[in-house]
Amino acid sequence: MTEAELQKKLKNRMLAFYFAGVVNLVIGLYVLFYGAAHMSRGMALLVALFFLGFAALDFYFPRMMQKRWWEEQSRAGGQGGVPPKS
Repeated sequence: MTEAELQKKLKNRMLAFYFAGVVNLVIGLYVLFYGAAHMSRGMALLVALFFLGFAALDFYFPRMMQKRWWEEQSRAGGQGGVPPKS
């Protein structure tokens, strides 16, 4: 695989994680606000924390994937080995 193909694959994987994070965030907030009507308050809080925890992981993993990508590029001496500053 070429570097461009790998970069495109990484970008698609990161977008999938972000999409899953948004879905988990929406479900978690929905359960947090409206879940007590369908189950006990403690169970609703537990389920909401479960979804919000996975949402946090879904936003954390792409950052680590990108960081690892930049480290590998700088180690290999590839072009663009310095991550963009944001």
